[in-house]
Amino acid sequence: MSDIRIHVDVASQTLELRDDERVLKRYAVSTAANGCGEENGSGCTPRGWHRVRARIGADCPEGAVFTGRRATGEIYSPELAEAFPKRDWILTRILWLTGLESGRNRGGSVDTLRRYIYIHGTPDREPMGEARSHGCIRMRNADLIELFERVPVGTRVFIAE
Repeated sequence: MSDIRIHVDVASQTLELRDDERVLKRYAVSTAANGCGEENGSGCTPRGWHRVRARIGADCPEGAVFTGRRATGEIYSPELAEAFPKRDWILTRILWLTGLESGRNRGGSVDTLRRYIYIHGTPDREPMGEARSHGCIRMRNADLIELFERVPVGTRVFIAE
C-alpha cells in the first residue's frame, strides 16, 4: 500500500510529492516572505504536519482567479494585473490545508485552516525558489495542475523549516 504525501522544504523552497520515502516529483515553490511561523496575522508559513482539507477549482481553466476560495470568472492576464496591482493572486487551483498538531498548527491563534493557508497557483511573473508569499505555498500553475490531479483530500503534508 502506498503512502502518497507532500513534503515542503522551506529552506530549499521545494515541494516534493512522495510515495513513502520515494520522491515522485519535485517542484520549485515560494513560501512566506516573513519566514516560518504559526501565529494568525503573522504572514508566515506554518510548520509541521497538515493534511489537504479541500481541493478547489478542479474544473477551472489554468489562470482562473480565486477570491475567498471562489472562482471570480476572471482569467489572469497582464492587463488584469495592471488593473489590480495590489491583489495577492490566487490562481488555477487551491489545496486548502488544515493543521494536525493541536497547539502548534491546529486550534486557537495558530490554526492553519482558519488562517486560510493554501497551496495555490500564482502568476508566471512571480519567481519560484524565493520566499515571497503572504504565508501560503505558491506554485507555477502548470505544476499545480499536475500535483492537484495526484493528490486527494486527506493527503498528508509536512512543512519543514
